[in-house]
Amino acid sequence: MRRHEREILRYLLRVSGDREDAADLFQETWLRAYRAYPRLDSESGVRPWLYAIATNLCRNRARDSARRARVVVPDKHESAAADAIGKDHRFDHENEGYAAVHLRELIADLPTKQQQALHLRFFAGLSYAAIASALGCSEDSARANVSQAMRRLKSRW
Repeated sequence: MRRHEREILRYLLRVSGDREDAADLFQETWLRAYRAYPRLDSESGVRPWLYAIATNLCRNRARDSARRARVVVPDKHESAAADAIGKDHRFDHENEGYAAVHLRELIADLPTKQQQALHLRFFAGLSYAAIASALGCSEDSARANVSQAMRRLKSRW
């Protein structure tokens, strides 16, 4: 756990975008890993296996959130509050630099599988074989998702 905990937590934070969600997903990842450890296929390795667990939990959370989502039309007071929060939010990120914020926004707009493949490749440093194992797809599909994500990012930059 000590060997991989920091990188798994960073991955979950990047993918979820929320510290509390990332912390919950992190705990659930380790709980599931502990329970499933006796069934681990040692050939594929622990690292991709942990990323697979974390990725599946993120997918489940996103799917469940989408099911519970509903459309609410805000009144004029709620709209004014949202505008004020939005301005404060942009102000907080100015210190981080426009480019970093812009890149985060572009990545957030990518399809989920492309986001995950991109994070696993460039932030976690996984090989395409490990990405394929973590995402439950072929190595060619992993390459394609990273390539398509990069193409989209470059075209929108």
